[in-house]
Amino acid sequence: MTSRIPRDSRLRLVRPRPLAAAPTAVNGRRPRRPAPRPPEGTPAPAELAGIARSGLAAAARVARWADAALGPGRAGGTDDGKATLSDATAERAARDLGLTPAQVRADWDTARLAGLIEVHGDSARPGWRLRAWDRDDSAVLRGWVALFDAWSLATPEPADQEPAAVAEVVSAMPQVLSFLQLSAGPVPVEQLLDLLRQRVTELRTERCEVSYGPEAGTASPETPAPSADADPAEPAQARELAPLLDWALGALASVGALTCDDAQATLTPLGSWAVWVKLEQICVAAQSPAGNIEVSAEEMLRGCAQLRPNAARAEYRAWLAARPVGSAVTELLSAARGEDALLRGLAFEALRVVGAPAEPDVHAVVEEPALRPYALLWLAEHDGADPEDAHEVLTREEATWLWVDTAAAVADHGEAPMLVRHLESAVQPTVPALLDEVRAVGHPRTVQVLVALAAAHPDPALAKAVRRAAFQVHTGGS
Repeated sequence: MTSRIPRDSRLRLVRPRPLAAAPTAVNGRRPRRPAPRPPEGTPAPAELAGIARSGLAAAARVARWADAALGPGRAGGTDDGKATLSDATAERAARDLGLTPAQVRADWDTARLAGLIEVHGDSARPGWRLRAWDRDDSAVLRGWVALFDAWSLATPEPADQEPAAVAEVVSAMPQVLSFLQLSAGPVPVEQLLDLLRQRVTELRTERCEVSYGPEAGTASPETPAPSADADPAEPAQARELAPLLDWALGALASVGALTCDDAQATLTPLGSWAVWVKLEQICVAAQSPAGNIEVSAEEMLRGCAQLRPNAARAEYRAWLAARPVGSAVTELLSAARGEDALLRGLAFEALRVVGAPAEPDVHAVVEEPALRPYALLWLAEHDGADPEDAHEVLTREEATWLWVDTAAAVADHGEAPMLVRHLESAVQPTVPALLDEVRAVGHPRTVQVLVALAAAHPDPALAKAVRRAAFQVHTGGS
């Protein structure tokens, strides 16, 4: 019987797609949650990004100076292992930029909080957001939201306040911000103080804290006796919280989230939008689209295997929003280490949703053979590489290993025609070259993948060559 395809037929070279996994034939239709719309009057994303660029212009300027003047691998940038500018570097930047060293340090800290500068071990380097700053509005907005999330670090906390009280105020401020967002206008600071006082009381009640000092019993001579229906702790609590509220509002104003004039606070358009985004995230966490929010990472990924990419990303976001980032990343990487190649690909798709907070953990698994190609692709995309070109960071051997791993996912969860189409994504120009390198790469699923490919391929001659390669791998022959 003659073959319809020559044995050394050229493989059509195509750029590998993000190797999440093969979509399955099953695609149950689920009611889709309508895309949430921001409150009426919210500026368009491009306008919001313009406001954010303007507010972070000084931070971006310092980050670009550091990128050009210091460069990767050069000494003198930081001196404490935390990417804090050394005195010499701060003075040099001040001279070059026409600023004071204090201004340089402030802008540097803002750039770090916004992800324009990223800390890696004992050094700092330009973040991927800086690379995309002028062309990617979503990167700019994510950078500003990162700064907004870190508002309590943007301004030093009052030195005369107890750390526990500061922590309570930081925990209570989301409710204050939500109230500001829902009010859609100026709110008296006195009203916010009352709301903050209520929320702090709730937090203390949840922790079952009871006062055992003089305030719980008799009043001191200097303190007026409270009325019969008044909370004895309220006056002291108001005095305690007022300066902390002033600090919190000042810190939020410094990052551009609100304005404070005439004893009234008002969210800026960026601040209102960011609070709305946070509220939406809470809603997503409370109502997972596919109901996987409370399960393990492995179960969640298996549930997402049957979803379309957009629906899967929504599920990843919901699952992540309900967990601390650190533990979620650890759980995803643990699932990626399993035997199921499908979960490996999906786990790194979920890590793409995590973004920058996952970078140290992804860096840490680069030396693990099973995860190395996925980690290298993730890091390349995180550093700004086009997803279509990210595969160029892989060596030929790593690309071949990844081809086999993805083929294993397709063989386990996809259909025969999909496995045949996967042949086209190999980096090797011919089938014989592919088989030679597949045999050499040593993937534990090589035999099963080749047997499945031989059974699926319609060309008898090519199928025979693939079966022969599978037998040689199985027996250790050549």
